[in-house]
Amino acid sequence: MKLPESFLANGVWYAVLLYAVVVNIVAVIMTIYDKKAAIKKRRRIPEKTLMATAALSGCLVMYVTMHIIHHKTKHKLFMIGIPVMFLLELAAAIIICLLCGVISI
Repeated sequence: MKLPESFLANGVWYAVLLYAVVVNIVAVIMTIYDKKAAIKKRRRIPEKTLMATAALSGCLVMYVTMHIIHHKTKHKLFMIGIPVMFLLELAAAIIICLLCGVISI
């Protein structure tokens, strides 16, 4: 798949990529921190904050991290909500790419 020149020229692709990398790194750090805080009985990150980070496009990496470190895997909010967020974000990304001419049917 080749991206349109205008899409690359104005830096949109690079900005989207940078945003995704930063949000996913933050999501992993927050998930690991919350797991360690739970073990040490310290102040935790609120579930609303974790879900908001997932909603900002950190959902896939956060979900994988939660499974790797066995954190919040018994909470339906996270084990159902995060995959649903991912599917909605994926659908939105596909629609945006179709509308911008990045991909075509």
